[in-house]
Amino acid sequence: MSSVDQIRVRDVQGDALRRLLAHCLGQSRLWCLHNPDYALTPPQAEHFYALKSRLDMGEPISKILGKRSFWKDDFLTTHDVLDPRPDSETLITAVLNHYPDRGAPYRLLDLGTGSGCLLLSLMGEYPNAQGIGVDCCAGALKVAQRNGERLGRFPLWVQGNWGDSLAGTFDIILSNPPYIPTKVCETLDVGVRVFDPMMALDGGADGLQAYQALMPHIKRLLAPTGMAFLEIGNTQAEAVGNIAQKKDLKIHGIEKDLENRDRCVIISL
Repeated sequence: MSSVDQIRVRDVQGDALRRLLAHCLGQSRLWCLHNPDYALTPPQAEHFYALKSRLDMGEPISKILGKRSFWKDDFLTTHDVLDPRPDSETLITAVLNHYPDRGAPYRLLDLGTGSGCLLLSLMGEYPNAQGIGVDCCAGALKVAQRNGERLGRFPLWVQGNWGDSLAGTFDIILSNPPYIPTKVCETLDVGVRVFDPMMALDGGADGLQAYQALMPHIKRLLAPTGMAFLEIGNTQAEAVGNIAQKKDLKIHGIEKDLENRDRCVIISL
């Protein structure tokens, strides 16, 4: 397939390319399935090849299309935010298991909110909850705010360093901090290493730097009966637990992801 060929829908093979094609045509993939003989116009073909070249260079399709599904919604994603990932849904499941009252007016805090996918997903499950999402990156907060507006959920967005600018207490604290050791970051797939923000990935030499920073904030901001849900690398449960216990915090539990790997540490006072 080259740019000089006339492209018909049936000529485009492979899931990723078909998603790009549907995007270029402004149609659903079902429409494409039912219209295999449709021939792309020259502008549509030019658009398709431009996007295909980005895919060929290793850019994730979510970044090309500008959105990715998470939990029950689609979230906008840009180079300013980490792509929402299925592993992080472990935190949502853990919170729902520990807080079954969907009508309660919980106070939610998301430290390092990124796209806002964790906080906004929980606000969809707890319609009476109030939320605050914190991120040090202004670009990330713009993405989170746009996601909230699209979903009709309106937490307070705060630019800051973890919980430095916050007061009061929260029933549920969430965080998916950077936890990949610096040297491992250098070996990541190009789709992650180049197109996700490194500051959302690099957890320092041992991958634990962010947890060291987070624990004092959790100690100060967690309500007496509250819990904090932290995403972790699949070998970090013991180390993160030790960091928490040194700050006189308790390990309430560890949740596993769909591949049965440690993914979420639950902390209480």
